[in-house]
Amino acid sequence: MSHFKYHVFVCTNEREGDTCCCARFGATRARTYLKKRCKELGIHGSGQVRINAAGCLDQCARGPVLVIYPEETWYTYVDDEDLDEIIARHLQLGQIVERLKIFP
Repeated sequence: MSHFKYHVFVCTNEREGDTCCCARFGATRARTYLKKRCKELGIHGSGQVRINAAGCLDQCARGPVLVIYPEETWYTYVDDEDLDEIIARHLQLGQIVERLKIFP
């Protein structure tokens, strides 16, 4: 059994030059926001949710991305409302947020 119910990896990779990367879409701020909200909701920690920064997840063209394990569900997001929906639906209710999912 996993140490966490959900393990969220937020790509925060920053590429040099003008190359597209998640960092340019505010991914570090998004990771901080996710972690803060999960703590506020009391769902962060052992047996619950873990939010981690990740290096390149090789999906730069899809905008900022995160992946949630154990389901291996990949999401993109635009703003805090999208992140709130991922928290409320996926991390709290166990429901996939189809509109933000990037792989079938």
